[in-house]
Amino acid sequence: VQLVESGGGMVQPGGSLRLSCAASGFTFSSYDMSWVRQAPGKGPEWVSAINTGGGSTYYADSVKGRFTISRDNAKNTLYLQMNSLKPEDTALYYCARDRVGWPILQHEYDYWGQGTQVTVSS
Repeated sequence: VQLVESGGGMVQPGGSLRLSCAASGFTFSSYDMSWVRQAPGKGPEWVSAINTGGGSTYYADSVKGRFTISRDNAKNTLYLQMNSLKPEDTALYYCARDRVGWPILQHEYDYWGQGTQVTVSS
């Protein structure tokens, strides 16, 4: 199993970024997927989740209305479109594979990527 994030960078407040997570080594379309972030000096924070088919999406209150999660099962890729970015969105963003058999909002993961850094600063 491999999850490789990309698309991070530095952006000014109010800007946008699109993160991608390329998945390999498993049947991507069979797993719910999530984005989790970790800011410096803080614990991991769940950001968003999407079910296997992409028809159900979930967001933390802190990003609702600004971030959009999506997936392309034909390309084995998970996305996170981030708009209206704020300095408090600065963190290392990870994609994670949800553990089979657990409700999607239980936040149980069995594989993580290496993360991509997002920095929001003027």
